[in-house]
Parts: sequence; structure tokens; C-alpha cells
Amino acid sequence: MAFFEGSGSAAGTSAFRTLKGLASSSGLAILLAISGGAATTPMPAHAQAYTFTKVEIEGTQRIEAATILSYLGIAQGEAVSAAQLNDGYQRLVGSGLFEDVQITPRGNVLVVKVREHPTINVVSVEGNRKVKDEVFTPLLKSQPRQVFNPATAEQDVQTIVEVYQAQGRLAARVTPKIIRRANNRVDLVFEVIEGKNTEIERLSFVGNRKFSDARLRRVLETKQAGILRALIQRDSYVPERIEFDKQVLKDFYQTRGYVDFRTTGVTSEFSRERDAFFITFQVQEGLQYRFGEITTLSEVEGVDPEEFHAAQNIKSGNVFSPAQLDNAIGRMERLAIRNGLDFIRVDPRVTRDERNQLLNIELVLTRGPRIIVERIDIEGNATTLDRVVRDQFRVVEGDPFNPREIREASERVRALGFFADAQVDARPGSAPDQVVIDVDVEEAPTGSLSLGGVYSLENGFGLNLAFTERNFLGRGQYLSASFQNSDDSLSFSFKFAEPAFLGRDLEFGFETYYQSTDQASSFYNTRSLAFRPSIAFPINEYSRLGLRVYADGTDITDVNADSSVLLQNDGARGRQIGGGFGLSYSYDTRRTGLDPNRGFLIQLDGDIGGLGADYQYARATALAQAQTRVWNDQVTLLATVEGGVLSSLNGASSRVTDRFRMGPSKLRGFATNGLGPRDLTATNEDTLGGNMFAVARLEAQFPLGLPEEYGITGGLFADAGSLWGLDDTLGGTIDDSAHLRSSIGASIFWDTPVGPLRFNYSKVLAKENYDEENNFELTISAQF
Repeated sequence: MAFFEGSGSAAGTSAFRTLKGLASSSGLAILLAISGGAATTPMPAHAQAYTFTKVEIEGTQRIEAATILSYLGIAQGEAVSAAQLNDGYQRLVGSGLFEDVQITPRGNVLVVKVREHPTINVVSVEGNRKVKDEVFTPLLKSQPRQVFNPATAEQDVQTIVEVYQAQGRLAARVTPKIIRRANNRVDLVFEVIEGKNTEIERLSFVGNRKFSDARLRRVLETKQAGILRALIQRDSYVPERIEFDKQVLKDFYQTRGYVDFRTTGVTSEFSRERDAFFITFQVQEGLQYRFGEITTLSEVEGVDPEEFHAAQNIKSGNVFSPAQLDNAIGRMERLAIRNGLDFIRVDPRVTRDERNQLLNIELVLTRGPRIIVERIDIEGNATTLDRVVRDQFRVVEGDPFNPREIREASERVRALGFFADAQVDARPGSAPDQVVIDVDVEEAPTGSLSLGGVYSLENGFGLNLAFTERNFLGRGQYLSASFQNSDDSLSFSFKFAEPAFLGRDLEFGFETYYQSTDQASSFYNTRSLAFRPSIAFPINEYSRLGLRVYADGTDITDVNADSSVLLQNDGARGRQIGGGFGLSYSYDTRRTGLDPNRGFLIQLDGDIGGLGADYQYARATALAQAQTRVWNDQVTLLATVEGGVLSSLNGASSRVTDRFRMGPSKLRGFATNGLGPRDLTATNEDTLGGNMFAVARLEAQFPLGLPEEYGITGGLFADAGSLWGLDDTLGGTIDDSAHLRSSIGASIFWDTPVGPLRFNYSKVLAKENYDEENNFELTISAQF
């Protein structure tokens, strides 16, 4: 067995070069030895010359003799010097066709003996546990049934090393070996010693005064190694990720008005054991600037700058944000398009007022170059249809070219979540006034199938089976089906959504579900079935409106004899099947807002239901949330106000399945169905729900001083609210008044690889005697 010694890319390179060097040296030594031994008398002091009448070639199998002669460059009967002979030898060696070359002059005959490189029989990677063979197969250039080439194998060694380096395994070593087989064939084996991840033991900053190290570390993609280092891959040292983090830091500071921020350097030091890195970012923050005077001018004849000035939404005195300036320019350019003004551009001209730390902005309307979009080329979408990508562009072939619109379209393509990578570029078209938009995407998995246990405070432990596909048949459609079986409930749901219905920015969808509950947490059983088609469309940048119709049916059975008369009456009414319609409105700046420290969410829902049943009702709910960060982004404050009302339209009484319920998800510190109107005259003291509810929640989330790589933060909260109102109080025996309930508590947030967990400990401050408490909770932390 022949083999190359060495490890890693450097060692692999040395091994192959050693082999070449030995071959070259031995050939030259033979040549010199023969030259020196050609005569027994001392050689004269002039260059030795040779004349060969014949060249014999030995050892060839696949390569023609003419090919060897062409590299050798020696003609029959021509006098050649020793230097020319050596040059021919070097050309043969450098051709890469031969494993060994020997040249021997024998009188007037030149004997050229070669050993061709073997044919590769098998290429394999051994010792790889963290990276599968399928990853390496398309990357390696050495392939079976090809001629073995040491230089190509050397490149493959480097490729394998780079794959491991991208995963933070800088200590990975690769040793190439060849195993000789019959008929001049070899097995090429790359033996891998993967080594451990080279972790980042400390991530620190120098020069930061406005934001702490802990706050800046939360911004970076790279993380310090913590107690979950076996599961978190972002704590491995990857040089490419460091470059990305430098840009992330710049965006973070500039969005907060630090326009002169820059990273002056990044140092990476090995630990003494050489198994970890210490990364230090040297930054220069600069001063924070605010928007100063905002003016609008027009250099285009006939265009009124006042109309465009009203379209921009920048307010003087606000902290400067490039995103807010870009948004204002986009608004103005879209207004120009709506007014039929093509090729209008807005040129922002910034003047600094360093004394007052202000940036005065002059928005100048100019006439841009007259360039037309010739076509849009989409490549790389093996599954996703072209139209799904094209729907993200607001321009088509023949429209004026707007660089801003193309940039925004590229962001929308990436935001689909269908692609691992998406690049959108413009290049010159077939004429000077035309451009071609190239969209190059790389498909990513969009479906998931999950099977496992679940836990919820409402339903306890259970089994969950779910299938989700976010890009069904490559059409950009959403499809999901789920089955859940818990201690006291069984449910099945199916959802479908088409985001571009009829080729417009109109989402069509429908949902159907079935749910049943038994007496594990109540004293009656229920069966519910519903079908709900809907449409939704944007109203403006932040607002969205949805319309829906539905048909549903509910049955209440097996009401316990010791339960409230109200529940027994509900069960006696039998199965109720009816229809209804409703609308939803949302105003959401959490994702698209311009202020990175603040976000708002308003949701309004209204329904008219029960049409065809014995109880027609109107239901309305509202939710408002606001979030802000204070103390240099260290503390997050969140406020939520939520309420709802259910009203009868035909004078009939609501049923328990129609009314609102209150659990720990709305008012912490109380058990599921632990508050609200309750029939104390019944043996079971059933909770009955209420026709109205209102609740306010305040909370703060802040660091606990633990290393942020642990992902553990703390919080405090205070909740207050009530659930009240019944259509029938059984002659006043049921108290349905709006009694105030309140609680305070503390939270621990833990951002784990399996999801964000939240632990709550609550202390109830105000309650009724019959209310049920729940002081400790474990939930999945909802993200604002």
C-alpha cells in the first residue's frame, strides 16, 4: 500500500509535493549520472551534446507515444545539450500525466520510461462522523474512473478542511491515502480526524460606552460558549461569521443615530490549550445624531415639492435612522409613480450640524436616467414556480427601472423563507437603455413533519402529530394538518392559504377543525366542528384587513347531574349548527416599523354568528400591545390591554361554549377556568364563563447578570382584569359582577434550543373566595 504522510491541508500539500520532488530529483540524478559515466576520461570544459537516432518509450498504457514526444521536444537526429534534455524531462514531469519519469541515454538511443498515474477505482472519506458523505461527494474533484492526479487530490484535501472550518472545527486533520489495486487502479481514501469544535470562550468589545458588552453580544450572530455548547453551533469560531457580525454591529449603531460608527479591528486569539478563541471587537461609536431640518426641493419642471414633502414621514428631533430616511424616499418615489411621473428619483442631501448633533436633510426631486427593465431572469428554483418569485416584484418587463424597488423586491424574496440564499442583481441589457434583472436563488426545505409529546396549561400532556408545508407544490401556498390528543381533549385541524389569490396581493385561505372534550377538567362533554374560508389584504404599509364567513356546530352532552342548572339547560338545547361572518383589522409596526426600540400592535375582530341556530350573537374583541426598550436597550417594557364582549341579537341566552374563558394565558396567577362567574349553589361549583372580559398586563424583561450565552434573563409582571356578565343568573343566585382580580410575579426566560421557555411565579393580590389560583407556570414564551 502506497500512502502520503501528513495531516490537514498543509500536510497534504507537503505530501504531494514531496512525491513530485522525489521523482524530479531521481530523474535528474540518473541523467547526470549517465552523463558523467558516458566516458572514463575527464570531460572537457564544454557543454555535453547528444544526438539520438531513436527514442524508445516504455511503460505507456493510455497515453500515445506522440504525446510524450511532443512534451519531450527532441527531434530525431538533432543535437541536443544536457540542459535541453533536462528541460524535456521537466516538461514530462510537469504535464501531470505520469507518476514517475526516467530518461536514460543509451548511445544513440534515448530510453524514456514512464509510469502513468493510476485510474481511481473508489473515492471515500473515512472517519467523518459530524459531516455526512453526501456533503463531500459533490465537492470533491477526484472522481471514480478518472485518472488520479496528486494536484487534484491536494485540492480535495483543502476542500474537506474548509468544510470543517465552516463548522468551527479548525483542528480537523485530513490525510490522503492511496491503496494500490490490480490493473493500475487505486482506491483514494481521505482519512479524517475531525477534532472538537473550536469554541469562542470570550466575546468582548473595546471602545463601547453607550452600549454594554452584554447588549452588543445579543446583536451578534456569533455567541460565546455556554452550558448548552453541545447543542448551540453559533459558539464555534467561523471567520466568515465574524465579517457578518461587523456589518450587524454597524447596522445596530447606525439605526440608533451613530452615523460615524465603525469597527476598527477584530482580534482573534487562541487559548493556551488551543481549543478556544478569544474574540475582541475594537469599535468607535462616535456621536449620536438626530434629524434636523427636513426640506423638499424639485429640480423637475412642473413637479410640486410640497405634495411630495407631505408624503415623507420624518419628524425633526427624532434619532437619525437610515431606515427611516430610506422609507421616506420610497414613499416619495411611489407617489411619483402613482402620479404618472416615471424616472423620478429622490436625492437626499445631508448637511451636518456637528455643534447641535443634527443632520439637516434636503430631499431633492430629480430626473433619473431613462432605463427600462428588459426582462427578469430567475434561476435556481428547482421547486418554486417562477410566478411565486415574480409576485415579489412590483415591476414587470417594460417598466421603468427603479433600483430601490429592485432592492425591496430582493428583500421580499428572502423574506418568503423558501430559499437558503437569494441574490438579485441588475446587469446591462441588449441596449444601453435597458437592464436585465437576474434572480439567483437556492432552494431550502419548507416542510416539516413532527411527532411528539406536548404540554399546555389548558389541556395538560398529550400526543401531537403535525405536518406543515410553507411552499406547497412550489406555489407559495401554506398547508398544515395537525392531530392532538391530550388528557381531556381530542382535536384535528386543517389549514390552507394562497397568498397571491387571482394573481393579486390577496390572501385566500380556509380552515376546518374538529374538537372534542371530556369531563377531565369540566363536568360535561363537548363536540365542535367548524369550516372557515377567509380573505385578507393590506390596506397600507402597516394595516391589514380580513373578511371571513364560517359554519360551525357545537354539541354539549353528558352534563353531570350535580352541575349548575345553567349548564344543564345548555345541554338540553341540543346540537346547535349555524353560520356567521366577521372581519379582522390589524395595525402592526413590530416587524416593519422604523424605530428598532418600539413596536405597536392593534387587533380588532368582530363577528356575527349563530345564524340558523337558536342563538344569534355579536362578538367583538380588541387587543393593543406596545413595546419599548429603555436603559440603553437593556430593559424591555411590554404593555398589553385586551378585552371582549358577547351580546345576544335575538334575546336568547349564550351557551358556555360561546362565552369567554379566562386562564393563565390572559391573567397570570389563576388556574384554567379559575375565575369568573361561578354557580356556588351547585355541588360542582361550575365555572360558567362570561359575556365580557377585560385585562391589562404589564411586564419588564431584563438581564440577570448571568453570561448571556446561557440565554437566561429575568422579568417582573403585574396583571389585572375581570370576567363577568351572564344572560341568565338563575334569579340572582349567580354573581356575575365585574370583580377585579390582580396578581404580580416574577419570570425566568430561558432561550433553549428546543424553544423559548418561560417560568412564572405569581402572587395573587385580589380575588374572590371561589377563584382558583395557579402560582407556578411553565409555558412557551410568546415573542412580541
